[in-house]
Amino acid sequence: MTTAAPPRPSATILVLRDDPFEVLMIERHAAQDFSSALVFPGGVVDPGDGDESWLPHLTGAEDLSQQERALRIAAYRETFEETGLLLARLRDGTAIPEDRADIADFAAIVRHYDAVLALDDLVHFAHWITPEGNTKRYDTHFFLAAAPERHAVCCDGNEAVEAVWVRPAQALEHAASGARKIVFPTRMNLSVLARHADRADAMAVARQSTVHTVLPRVEKRENGIAVVIPTHAGYDQTEDFRPAR
Repeated sequence: MTTAAPPRPSATILVLRDDPFEVLMIERHAAQDFSSALVFPGGVVDPGDGDESWLPHLTGAEDLSQQERALRIAAYRETFEETGLLLARLRDGTAIPEDRADIADFAAIVRHYDAVLALDDLVHFAHWITPEGNTKRYDTHFFLAAAPERHAVCCDGNEAVEAVWVRPAQALEHAASGARKIVFPTRMNLSVLARHADRADAMAVARQSTVHTVLPRVEKRENGIAVVIPTHAGYDQTEDFRPAR
């Protein structure tokens, strides 16, 4: 009997901006998991993300467990590492300078500015766990966040090779036409974003919504396989059918 691989705690951010309403997505490097797919920036939680040395640099953490804090710090860190976006601010509430110091390490740049990570700025949006049976599994929490003004996006070239701002509906069109590779969980969360007209509406609705944990099951069928999710999760589809080749 094969023991199922434990899912690794992970976090991702759907960074949103208006005029028009768009979300930031990156193309994964061909050597990375989800190779060449268009995804939201994010990754696995590192041990340092849960370190208590972060506490002086956090707000909105009072009611969060150590694990919940680590997830949100990981989301901020991975977004910075993959896109260059520093979703932090100075202690007086103002933005980090546009011509900020050229420091690649996330913890180091937060310390350099004595900056603050507002964990309550992140809106919990979705929670997906990779199906059992996969050799690599992730327990991923999705968060919404507002894009900082005037900060340029710059991919690291290692994990991410391209960054694009795209309307959610347009990204879904790219996936349907085959112009872009977008995996099922990403498509489903794009479909929820596409219901909204702007960032404020998307974030307000998410704050009032219940996040359901989605653990898809894989069904073998005569002419292929289907990845099936529960109806109560609230998505537009309940399965992703993949024909046998």
